Amino acid sequence: MNGRIIKSALCFLAFSLSAAGTLFADIDRAPLPKELESAQIVEKLGNQVDIENLEFKNETGEPVKLSQFFKKDIPVVVVLAYYSCPSLCGVLLNGVTNSLRAIDWTPGKEFSVVVASINPKESSELARLKKETLVDHMGRVEAAGGMHFLTGQEPQIKALASQLGFGYYYDEAIKEYAHSAGIFVLTPTGKISRVLYGVDFPQKDLKLSLLEASEGKIGNTFERFLMFCYRYDPTRGGYALQAMKLVQAGGLLTILIIGGYLFWFWRRERRKKNEEGRMAA
Repeated sequence: MNGRIIKSALCFLAFSLSAAGTLFADIDRAPLPKELESAQIVEKLGNQVDIENLEFKNETGEPVKLSQFFKKDIPVVVVLAYYSCPSLCGVLLNGVTNSLRAIDWTPGKEFSVVVASINPKESSELARLKKETLVDHMGRVEAAGGMHFLTGQEPQIKALASQLGFGYYYDEAIKEYAHSAGIFVLTPTGKISRVLYGVDFPQKDLKLSLLEASEGKIGNTFERFLMFCYRYDPTRGGYALQAMKLVQAGGLLTILIIGGYLFWFWRRERRKKNEEGRMAA
């Protein structure tokens, strides 16, 4: 009797798990609502952003072109958000600041940061206040010169968002903008090199994405060597160690060490023979 009860219970559990799996699979395959689809980030790696013609205002109200923030060998982190956002944007901007604070590079030196508001009604004064708050939170006064907070007109904002692949829309019901969370790492010429998702960006991933965007032109020798050992893994949204490249690097290092030792040994033996020859003479 007990055996039949246990079997029945197990069958019911198996059926429940199977049904749940089918349900979640159906949910996973189900298309997103149209509104949510328009608020997604669509990766456009390699896409050229029109930095020469996109114009905004900086935090002091001066008109600027995006190209002013792109310099030789310096990658740029671009963040789309809005300064009066009561929820996600604040978490995102704080996450970016925390990540920047964790690395030993300084905005304006090894890279630059551009934050552009997606709300065309926001003012430069609001951008200035947000910049002051985040630079203060970062704890590096010198970073202010490499962090730029912009506002703009709707056509310019939409053009930049479209070129980056950043989807958003204004939700009339809650009077807020709906959008995804992520940052864009651009090359010094304005091409999209990498998209990092979420509101928290590990130090390793942020540094490697900047190294990748600069094509190894920033950072010290060891940091550039790390680019040889890591590659971006889209399944986990971060950089993973490449075992084969590490083995290759280790093999090369071993060859160099052995070669160096053999060269030193050969030079020593040759010097020894020369000294013996001179003594014999």
